[in-house]
Amino acid sequence: MSPKSPLLARAGAVEAGGLDSGTAAHYGDPLREQRALARGEAVTDLSSRGVVTVSGPDRLSWLNTLSSQKLLSLVPGESTELLLLSVQGRIEHDARVLDDGERTWLIVEGTEAPALAAWLSSMKFTLRVEVQDVSEDWAVAGSVSPVPAWADYLMWTDPWPRVSPGGYSYTEAESADHPGLERPWHEYLIPRSSLEQAVEDSGRALAGSMAAEALRIAAWRPRLGAETDDKVIPHELDLIRTAVHLDKGCYKGQETIARVHNLGRPPRRLVFLQLDGSQHTLPAAGSRILFGEREVGRVTSVAQHYEMGAVALALVKRSVDPAADLVVDDGGELYAAAQELIVSPGAGQAVGRQTGFLRAPRAERNN
Repeated sequence: MSPKSPLLARAGAVEAGGLDSGTAAHYGDPLREQRALARGEAVTDLSSRGVVTVSGPDRLSWLNTLSSQKLLSLVPGESTELLLLSVQGRIEHDARVLDDGERTWLIVEGTEAPALAAWLSSMKFTLRVEVQDVSEDWAVAGSVSPVPAWADYLMWTDPWPRVSPGGYSYTEAESADHPGLERPWHEYLIPRSSLEQAVEDSGRALAGSMAAEALRIAAWRPRLGAETDDKVIPHELDLIRTAVHLDKGCYKGQETIARVHNLGRPPRRLVFLQLDGSQHTLPAAGSRILFGEREVGRVTSVAQHYEMGAVALALVKRSVDPAADLVVDDGGELYAAAQELIVSPGAGQAVGRQTGFLRAPRAERNN
């Protein structure tokens, strides 16, 4: 697990818990920080992330055989995402991928890095690859817009929500209306010893993890450890969009990917929830979702958004009526919840889309 961030020593810093432990949840004003981050006027400390490197001449062909993503033609500086799956097609690892010409960098959740490095090392056999967990040496920082002062650092650009080559959209929303376009996201690899100075050099304010999470939820962007459990498959989260290449060769879990995509429908679907904010509190992740008296799902992530108020992501049963008003039950505290489709109940090859996106992000449209 990554060490605590030196930025926790900043005035007003309140440490986050869960996946973001070791970094600041906020620095005294979460909503102000969120607005600044959304405008591209702040950076956020993601040094709770783990970083694993793979070097050696066989690295890309080797990762290509193991993962859901086609990596053979990945060029230095290009960003992508890969999944490592179980035989049943369930998500075990989700990595942001960047190659610098000598090594491949895998940015993952901090708790994920040791297990990922150990598993990759066990799969080397006689191939010319070397795997290292470098989380203690490298930190990650994020921003909605590129940071000119960080031009010398490696930058991963989130492909979400554009449909990557070989990918597929599991939402019925029109491409130009996907809210993820409002969050063009970038993550920088920075030597941990240089993180404080890098933030100073950026010329931008600091935003805590609460701000980054609220923007992620509003963008419908799933996160390992939040939207995932031991049964989740990529189709349920719309991750075929960016993390799976449907036309690549064999890899572990491919049969499930192909079968569900071509013949079946995922048993659950990710939804965006607009919550009743009259209680002035937020339900906890893991809270039950009710349709009438019946439990139909669980909240996976929740946040206070600076424009929309209380919002959440949730996994619900595919059979739930998309037009139904739901109730979130947090230990007896009830919250009315209106759902917005992310993954269609009829998701599959018949309704998915492989088209790209036409609309520019908000900042560009307003110029």
